[in-house]
Amino acid sequence: MKFSTKTINIILLSAIACAVILRVINLGSREFWYDEVLSLLLSTGQKAQYQTPKDAPVILANYTRLLTIPVENSFSDFFVTFEKLLKGIVAEPHPFLFFLEQHFWLRLWGNSEAAMRSLIALFSLSSLGCAYGLGRRLLGFQGGLLFAALLGLNPYYLFHSLNVRMYCSLVFWVLFSSWCLIELITLNTSEIHNNYPKKHTIFWTILLIFSAASGLMTFYYFSVFFLVFAILVLYFDRQKWWKYALYLISSILITIPWVWWGTRQQLRNADLGRFSNKGGFLSAISRHLQEFFDVLGIHLLVGDWSSILPQFIMTVAGFLVFIGLLYCSWSLYKKNQIQLLVIGVLLGLFPLVLMLILDIITGKFTLGFGFGRSVIFVLPGCLLLLVIWLEKAEIKFKNIAILGLLLLYLGINITDFSLRSRRMFHQVADIINEQPNIPTLIIMNSQAWGHVLRLAYYLPPTSPISLLGQKSDKLPPILEQNLSKNSEQYQRIVWLDSERPVWGKPSTEEQIKAVQTILNNDYNLQSSQRLVGTWELDNFNLNVYEKKI
Repeated sequence: MKFSTKTINIILLSAIACAVILRVINLGSREFWYDEVLSLLLSTGQKAQYQTPKDAPVILANYTRLLTIPVENSFSDFFVTFEKLLKGIVAEPHPFLFFLEQHFWLRLWGNSEAAMRSLIALFSLSSLGCAYGLGRRLLGFQGGLLFAALLGLNPYYLFHSLNVRMYCSLVFWVLFSSWCLIELITLNTSEIHNNYPKKHTIFWTILLIFSAASGLMTFYYFSVFFLVFAILVLYFDRQKWWKYALYLISSILITIPWVWWGTRQQLRNADLGRFSNKGGFLSAISRHLQEFFDVLGIHLLVGDWSSILPQFIMTVAGFLVFIGLLYCSWSLYKKNQIQLLVIGVLLGLFPLVLMLILDIITGKFTLGFGFGRSVIFVLPGCLLLLVIWLEKAEIKFKNIAILGLLLLYLGINITDFSLRSRRMFHQVADIINEQPNIPTLIIMNSQAWGHVLRLAYYLPPTSPISLLGQKSDKLPPILEQNLSKNSEQYQRIVWLDSERPVWGKPSTEEQIKAVQTILNNDYNLQSSQRLVGTWELDNFNLNVYEKKI
């Protein structure tokens, strides 16, 4: 199948347009998931005011107010909020920049789903621009379009483009800083270097310093790219290595105030034990390799479907992707496209292999954390390697491969967002709104902030709702104790039984029967249903009880 250059360009521009549309129409199509609502809490500067539910019911609206910026009556109140914002961030494992950006965006546009995600979507669209710029510098106009189209429709990146976390902006800073460095190397090594005004070099130098510092202050693992950039410089422009060294050192110096104050506190609060190896050597190596393949499979093929698919599917998909990338690399080597091959490998596979080696040496398992989101920075480089192969390996089925890959990505995205709803807490809110003025007690076998805060966000704050959140084994006796004192206070009880309570174990049949027995004494069961989201953390069994007359 042959297409003219104009036809291919139209297809690629259409794919980029689809990528933009998918982001816009899905800004508010799904509820905040577990970590997104924590991002909202941190961005308001009120994380220190959050308290884990205790043995007595708490008014749910007390949590709702934490999800907006507090009322500020003076300029000094602004600085108080800002100070609380920074103090809340140091209790988290991530740098401050993402939360700072979200804080000011929150002040401008409010805390709705679409408003909070719109900044992330803007970072995502800017990433497409950077992908085009980098791709055009390396491969020409069509190569830039292809890189932007594949990144825009990549299912994993689309998911994180609508996720109020720092991973989408991390990809932006990786692409932006890589593009700046390649532009600088091109300016310094080009035969017509003297024809370029000096301001061009100054311009890209400032952008490199700024973007590298921003990447480091968005995610600490970005530091891997300082090594990647050093290797690129030594390979392409060794004689001027000291200039690039000064640029990168300057970007690090910008981060010193935060490193001195914030990072030190974060290291003291770090819980690195959860990534530790608890098995033998062979089982550890097996798991390391599995996580390596899982990351490639999830990043380049499976996307957010990984949250419900069997483990072996991700591993097999990742193994096939790895073999495919090795084949692309070998083909480019045979075609003598060494320089482009080096760039693609260094920006993609190299940092992933480096992280794998660090995991093996330290005995940690970080690659597979959060379905590979902690190493999302390898995604652009792996896609770039694929684009280089499509553009430079002179394959006969190039047009079919491009069209097929774009359609595959588009199909995965459409089925993901059309077939997999995440509207669990809206369903709870609908039940509350049927009789909004009835005093209601919500009981839940989870104290996890992600569950508590999502209830507070989606349920009407004006309704008389109290929450009793406890671990599965403690819920029956504590519920019985509270109802024996205040059974007349609640006309309705909504029981949410989480299939994955996060901070505890799921309810056993014995514990479920114990809660049922307690409720049946004074309440009648009105309805039961299962709430299902896009992964296990979203799944609940919902039971509604009303007071016996």
